[in-house]
Amino acid sequence: MAELKNRQWMLASRPVGMVKETDFRWSETTVPSVKQGEILLRNLVLSCDPTQRGWMAMDTYVPAIPLGAVMRAVAVSQVVESRASGFAPGDLVQAMAGWEDYTISDGSGMFSMQKLPPGTDPQLALSVLGLTGLTAYFGVLDVGLPKQAETFVVSGAAGATGSVAGMIAKIKGCRVIGIAGGPTKCSWLANEAGFDGVIDYKGEDVGAALSRLCATGIDIYFDNVGGEILERVMDRLRDGARIVLCGGISQYNNPQGMFGPGPRNYFNLILRNAGMEGFIVLKFAKRFPQAVTELAKWHAEGKIKNQVDVAHGLENAPKALIRLFTGANLGKQLLHLANPQS
Repeated sequence: MAELKNRQWMLASRPVGMVKETDFRWSETTVPSVKQGEILLRNLVLSCDPTQRGWMAMDTYVPAIPLGAVMRAVAVSQVVESRASGFAPGDLVQAMAGWEDYTISDGSGMFSMQKLPPGTDPQLALSVLGLTGLTAYFGVLDVGLPKQAETFVVSGAAGATGSVAGMIAKIKGCRVIGIAGGPTKCSWLANEAGFDGVIDYKGEDVGAALSRLCATGIDIYFDNVGGEILERVMDRLRDGARIVLCGGISQYNNPQGMFGPGPRNYFNLILRNAGMEGFIVLKFAKRFPQAVTELAKWHAEGKIKNQVDVAHGLENAPKALIRLFTGANLGKQLLHLANPQS
């Protein structure tokens, strides 16, 4: 095989405060030879996720990305060369890859390589049917335990996970209130995603809006942001409420570190016989195929809308990631690199 040039973004520094483009370094190299048991992947679409901010900074549920290493990302890729059983050139796969044109993988790691059916839409595979859709699925159904006619509130509601979480809660018969930033996002939640109520945290008092829209209290809160909005919700819990801790994006770029002070009103969990539970979606990995089947069915039926926000070109990878933390994205943020080759 002819020598292949590989453009890459390397992690140059641990971010302090907001992620910056200078936290990354551009590099160009050549692709090494593929060894026995390895697969050469051409990356087509990269997923941009808030969890990448944690991977850059410290050990989380996976080790931190080493300084000087390629920035890590989940991707839909196409097999170029395979010296591993079960994979052949042309196959589409979902795998842990990197901010680069080509990745060599042995298919192992925290997120094992999955072969995708021929003709799979890479964008759908990384959104509703990807880790963010799976996170919404298990967070709502296994942690939130929704019941018919309960009031379900979700923050980060116009993001990849929050939007799908709200739509799953609607499928299960809940009354769904979404908290998002700006009129465009709120309009999409109301008119496209079918939420029962929306709160623009940039343009109105969240506590007052929650009191108006959730007059009898909140049964389930799917938390993607943490901080002050979490406290506003905890002031309004119903007896037996459940809080699903999925993320805390309001704290990820805190210059004092991601672990800020906890909610001042946590005692309400006792007073309301309520529960608060965090989770990592990889806990449910054995059930991913079942969840993907059900998510695909709901999507085909139009019960779940797939909203993606697509940037283009590897050179724009840092800008695409930063969009998550400025609130610029609507739905799943993706970065398109290339189209599949037949």
